[in-house]
Amino acid sequence: MVLSVDLGQSGTRIRMDSTSINSTRGKLAGESTIAALRAVFETTEKISSDVVSLSCTGFNGIVSDPAPFAALCHEFFGATKTAVIDDGLAGFIGALHGHNGVTLTIGGGVVAVGGRDGNFAHRDGLGSTFGDEGGGFWLGKLGITNALAARQGRNNNLELLKSFSAEVSSFDALEIKTGSDAATLAIQSAKTLLAAADAGVEAAIKIREEGAYLLAQTVIATWIGAGGSHDEAPELAIQGGPSANVNYVKAIQSFIVKSLPNAKFVSASGDNLDGALWISENMVTDAPPLLRWGHEV
Repeated sequence: MVLSVDLGQSGTRIRMDSTSINSTRGKLAGESTIAALRAVFETTEKISSDVVSLSCTGFNGIVSDPAPFAALCHEFFGATKTAVIDDGLAGFIGALHGHNGVTLTIGGGVVAVGGRDGNFAHRDGLGSTFGDEGGGFWLGKLGITNALAARQGRNNNLELLKSFSAEVSSFDALEIKTGSDAATLAIQSAKTLLAAADAGVEAAIKIREEGAYLLAQTVIATWIGAGGSHDEAPELAIQGGPSANVNYVKAIQSFIVKSLPNAKFVSASGDNLDGALWISENMVTDAPPLLRWGHEV
């Protein structure tokens, strides 16, 4: 049996055969990936597995030394083999099952992985300070930022301020305005921003369109980086929390087809957990920098 783990910014999912565990504890802003996993595993029921497959946010396209992850999984699960996977690769494999194309995963952050005939490319996944453009943190932050500015009279986005009244109150209640709780608030506020855009709030629509444009550029750059060309017909899957908003997805797609007119938009065949399981069973050697194996005897 393989124990598969998907560590994200907004939570963690664990699956082994019929056992499924969901935790609201994800990787906090500024926290290391290994520390986040330990925090999750310390509250997880006791499970044993010889092989653990970890899909993790926070690697920014370069999986670090797998040894500490192997030791951690040996400590908590008795594992002797641990696959340490950039979550973008897990999402790509889970969604497209190896077909040529790109998977764009939008959560609190953003990561895109593309593959063409065995060549892979990874884009964004740079974290909220310098990247993750168009992701949940980015959307929610801009929504709250503009709502707070409206409250101070620095812009005229009063409709947006009304839409974000609950989020503004939550911001006011934060003891530390720049800590992990503030980042979590921003991520959770993405739904409010997209809902406001759907309701016709002009400032929210503007933010949504900018986010869609930036995400489209990420997808295009990923496909070209994998060796693709503008006239090919890659399969493109968009997944993750904010992708539940139909209008956001349509806006992303409309910008993509301007550069990739033959793109085929498909539904993801699976998610990061499916990808992590497939990788553990079919990619049994390192595929740096996106996959590294660690071993404990």
